[in-house]
Amino acid sequence: MKPLLRIAGLHVHYGAIEAVKGIDLILGEGRITTLLGANGAGKSTILLTISGLVKASSGSIHFDGREVQNLPPHRIVGHGIVQVPEGREILATLTIKENLLLGAYRQSRHQADLAPDLENVLRLFPRLKERLDGTAGNLSGGEQQMLAIARALMARPRLLLLDEPSMGLAPLLVQEIFQTLRELNQRGLTIFLVEQNARQALKIADDAYVLETGKTVLSGAGAEMLNNPRIIQAYLGG
Repeated sequence: MKPLLRIAGLHVHYGAIEAVKGIDLILGEGRITTLLGANGAGKSTILLTISGLVKASSGSIHFDGREVQNLPPHRIVGHGIVQVPEGREILATLTIKENLLLGAYRQSRHQADLAPDLENVLRLFPRLKERLDGTAGNLSGGEQQMLAIARALMARPRLLLLDEPSMGLAPLLVQEIFQTLRELNQRGLTIFLVEQNARQALKIADDAYVLETGKTVLSGAGAEMLNNPRIIQAYLGG
């Protein structure tokens, strides 16, 4: 397994509170890695730190051999790390197309240059194509999640970070979102997934880590985790 992202000895504080306590993580290139844990375990903090939106207290983050933890967020995006945030954070008053083009702000200022990228994401999410000139705020929750993922893909990521993509969605839409993530991975995209729906996450994950109060307490293959008694008891309703 070739590491694409390597985190070593990462500590993150919010004032006097230590949210992340010296974790080590490796994301293999071309693989899906999921991070499980209860609310408040520090999962979102790790994603925000990778993205440069939260500063680490100590430790290192290397992406494709390059240290990135001290870079501003826009430069981290430029290197190919793109996050789909919890809650989607689409721009509700803009059209779907305008949201998508904003995702490509580092790629080109000319819409003609972005036409192939736009075509690719609309092929992946045909519901968005049907409503391309409609206001994003009028989309359903599932369609907004599709838009958030599509917007991130417009940035041409090498590593896609997702924070709770199934939150608040109906079961059929959850299945659709996870099938899309699997398809993206099969095309070669590396994915780091934070997800409360542990069963769905482990079904598609190559690798998994479990976080408790800011520390990694378990790691292994996703398929093995599905049958781990500790995981079944804590996260799968066993």
